[in-house]
Amino acid sequence: MSGQINAFEMAQKQFDGVAEILKLDPGVREVLRWPMREYSFRIPIRMDDGTTRVFQGFRVQHNDARGPNKGGIRFHPAETFDTVRALATWMTWKCAVADIPLGGGKGGVICDPSSLSSNEKEQICRGWVDVMWKNIGPRNDVPAPDVGTTPQMMGWMMDEYSRLVGQYTPGVFTGKPLGGGGSEGRTEATGYGVIYTVREALKHLKMDSKKAVAAIEGFGNVAQYAAIGFIEQLGGKVACVSCWDRHEKKSFTYSHKQGVDPRFLLTIVDQYGTIDKKAAEEAGYVIEDGDAWITKEADVLIPAAIEGHVNAESIQKMSSRIRVVAEGANGPCTPEADDFFKKNKIFNIPDFLCNAGGVTTSYFEQVQNDMNYYWTKNEVLERLDTKMTNAFHGVLETSEKEGVYMRDAAYMVAITRVVKAMELRGWLNASW
Repeated sequence: MSGQINAFEMAQKQFDGVAEILKLDPGVREVLRWPMREYSFRIPIRMDDGTTRVFQGFRVQHNDARGPNKGGIRFHPAETFDTVRALATWMTWKCAVADIPLGGGKGGVICDPSSLSSNEKEQICRGWVDVMWKNIGPRNDVPAPDVGTTPQMMGWMMDEYSRLVGQYTPGVFTGKPLGGGGSEGRTEATGYGVIYTVREALKHLKMDSKKAVAAIEGFGNVAQYAAIGFIEQLGGKVACVSCWDRHEKKSFTYSHKQGVDPRFLLTIVDQYGTIDKKAAEEAGYVIEDGDAWITKEADVLIPAAIEGHVNAESIQKMSSRIRVVAEGANGPCTPEADDFFKKNKIFNIPDFLCNAGGVTTSYFEQVQNDMNYYWTKNEVLERLDTKMTNAFHGVLETSEKEGVYMRDAAYMVAITRVVKAMELRGWLNASW
């Protein structure tokens, strides 16, 4: 989606490198390099002006050896099948590295949700389910919100599925609104999960979090709570955030001499993450080009927007002060960036470990839906902290024991768990 690299080719290249280290059987490699099932379909919608538009929809189910497929649905004008394939693949590794009993899936619709009315978005949501309902469900594929989708949209989708199957089925979608089957803590989960891993990385590097400065790309849900957590939980300072301006169709970087106040920015941001430029300027914020975020003097870099933005070109602008790169987004760093981090001894927290807080709390939501009993926010976040901390140290231990880069270590942990599940289920010697 960045226009700089094919996301699925990048996902396969990352997998291939670790498959070589693990000396995986060629047949097993071929199974894991590609999704098990893919769906591409059209959704006709009657628009508010009476015209009919047809939207392209996708769903990819990468691997369900460890449990039902799990992954978000994106509404984005530049969505592609290969992006969805990559994200579904990464979801398999993310669930495995977090050690939750789910596989990887991802979905999408090519559209610009900011240009659609509430009624039009609801129709697309229900239309997506009308096509896919026989191939999703609490025991085989559980979608969730992602870029361009919201808890309300998950509520519409859950309702449509429940209508079609004839019974209330809250566990078919996660990320739902509170009061509609949603979980406390889900809103903060991905961003806070990023911060739990950053906290552990800073401890490992013997860095004082209270003296640390972060530069953050993005100001969607993940970036918002990563910024809040970095300040309120770690005691650090946020040098900048960036955001896509849906009015000007470009991104901008927002910084402040006293540090960014994410809770203030939340009061002047719309539902699509666009910050009110005038209000920000009046509050003393400096507004620069969208690429400026990566140039800021900081200790921790948190790319939390979309794929491929930390690449061969942008790394040349990075401050030499950077010690940690925490991948809040999916696939934000290209293989060229990885080479740069290794050469310069920059500690990387790979995406499918770093941003696993969202899917982990989605799993908690499924558990609560099944029990029909719901935990408090503190209970959810405490469980999340435990899961993320254990996952981080599991990967770090493998990295140090095997002498490999953190991304490779995370892949080694995840792939080994998925292959083990396939073996236990008899998939690797099946004759059907």
